[in-house]
Amino acid sequence: MEYIKIIKTGAYLPEIKIKSEELEKKLKLETGYIKKRTGIETRYYTKPNETQEEMAKKLVKDMFKENIPQDIGLIITATTTPTMFMPGISNIIQKELNIKTCICLDILAGCAGYINAIDIAQKYMTTSNIQKALIIGVEQLSKFVNPNDIGTVVVLSDGIGGILIERTKTQKKYISNIETIIDNKQMLESGLEISNEEQGDTTSAKTKLSMNGKEIYKYAVTETVKNIQELLNKANENIENIKYIVPHQSNLKIMKSIATRLGKNVIDKMYININETGNTFCASIPIALNQMYKKDLLKQGDKIILIGYGGGLNTGSILIEI
Repeated sequence: MEYIKIIKTGAYLPEIKIKSEELEKKLKLETGYIKKRTGIETRYYTKPNETQEEMAKKLVKDMFKENIPQDIGLIITATTTPTMFMPGISNIIQKELNIKTCICLDILAGCAGYINAIDIAQKYMTTSNIQKALIIGVEQLSKFVNPNDIGTVVVLSDGIGGILIERTKTQKKYISNIETIIDNKQMLESGLEISNEEQGDTTSAKTKLSMNGKEIYKYAVTETVKNIQELLNKANENIENIKYIVPHQSNLKIMKSIATRLGKNVIDKMYININETGNTFCASIPIALNQMYKKDLLKQGDKIILIGYGGGLNTGSILIEI
């Protein structure tokens, strides 16, 4: 039987660093408002002319400074902010790595997209001849937010992260629990708003992103807990045996509430970096994993849970053994 293991991680945060104090002054908010409500102290924005594709190129150059594995048979990119649909970001990465033939996929599954991407890769790899898969999460949310919308601009950030996974015969636990429920309250929406020009036959489009914070909170602290509990049951595991929970970095209050509902001292298992990175949607989990590997927090045999949740409403968790 074939299993998978993480063999490399990487991340890139853009150069423009925005402190919460700057936004508080601009939006005329009281000092400390943003950190109190979200836990965020800093976030990162791309330069005006920097694209997602350029971010992806910077990531892969950082990840593969020496030898580029030519047995990468699958590249999956998860995002909610695509600015170019053909070719996809995964195709751009393939070209950058000069991998002649592989499978390239870009997926849209809300903030849970990275969980879906890992699970798709695992299923490809354990049922086919693919040896290695590169899984990337990238977001350029600064291009989608209304700079005067307090509900989004204080939370969202740009960034990219990735992991390289390899097929192995060494037994390693892998269980996933992915589901979608109907969003009847339009909690989280993002896309292009198309309008016809009054004169002539031309049309114009502008990006639009909206979040219903109160409803997202209710959904996140109930559905994610339920999802993780189901995952543990499927895996026949107890929360005590889990070294870390790596959540989508949505909001500090949400993550703390999830931990509290999962049990006593679970907050100590939860890896949180939203204070320094902001909410990067699909990029948040791989950015967190890269930090954890750099800090030498993960050892062979450790069992961790990755949890993503958001637009759709898509909810997904994975228990993976390092």
